[in-house]
Amino acid sequence: MQTPSIAVLIPCYNEEVAVGMVIAGFRAALPHARIIVGDNNSKDCTVEIARAAGAEVRPVPLQGKGNVVRSLFADVEADVYVLVDGDATYDASVAPALIQRLIDERLDMVNGSRISQEQAAYRSGHRFGNWLLTTLVSTIFGNRLHDMLSGYRIFSRRYVKTFPALALGFETETELTVHALELRMPIAEVPTVYKSRPEGSVSKLNTFRDGWRILLTITHLVKQERPMEFFGVAAVMLGLLSVFIAIPVIRDFLHTGLVPRLPTAVLATGLMGLAFLSSACGMILSTVTRGRREMKRLAYLSIPVYGENYERRNRI
Repeated sequence: MQTPSIAVLIPCYNEEVAVGMVIAGFRAALPHARIIVGDNNSKDCTVEIARAAGAEVRPVPLQGKGNVVRSLFADVEADVYVLVDGDATYDASVAPALIQRLIDERLDMVNGSRISQEQAAYRSGHRFGNWLLTTLVSTIFGNRLHDMLSGYRIFSRRYVKTFPALALGFETETELTVHALELRMPIAEVPTVYKSRPEGSVSKLNTFRDGWRILLTITHLVKQERPMEFFGVAAVMLGLLSVFIAIPVIRDFLHTGLVPRLPTAVLATGLMGLAFLSSACGMILSTVTRGRREMKRLAYLSIPVYGENYERRNRI
């Protein structure tokens, strides 16, 4: 079997302090890999430093990490992809072991779960937010990962080339996770050391703004991938509210035979109608979602795994 081609993808925005260290670390760990920096309109010397360090630089004009990931996944060809943040917080030396596990076990994603003893590296607010959002996704889509928001992942070619990449910003990690869970891909998670940013480097993550955007992304993905559950919950809530509002109307009718609270009765009837409509939407959309999932699965299976791809070439 031939040596796999490896591409290290580094999304960057104003990372002049850290990007050189990231490139040097992965150059030492993976000397034969292509190292590609996706520059997202940096206003500092990120581009110059990345090129001087020997990396390819690809400008991505649409702002947001999700846009960078989409562009790099679409344009870069390789057998194995390493996606890592350009802030020098992840351990490049473990990349060969993560790649080897991906190949040996024929996985589609290996997630670098962050472990850190440095308070400044992994602040308590970020830890809690990550736990909360990861728990939410695990409850809905499957409990297979413990660090959904890690920025250090190894992917197979068949994962990258079938990933829709619709997210715009930091919510792309959520989308990466749900894509693997929904298609029930073979994945693994490996604890990796997470360090503080180098002095002078500033995080672009806004805890509350980006946390809210990630929560909205999860809600959108639940509606898209679990429509029966999403609209079913809405139907139950609307139905219960309708019954609660209708109780005094029904009580008056049983005592007097009249409906003196006509607006309340109309409101209760309308809410119950919406409950049935929501339930019908869930059933219809669940059928549509199943068809979409089957199409995504067929697209995924159309790309052979790395080992079988090269075994076929050797036989030919």
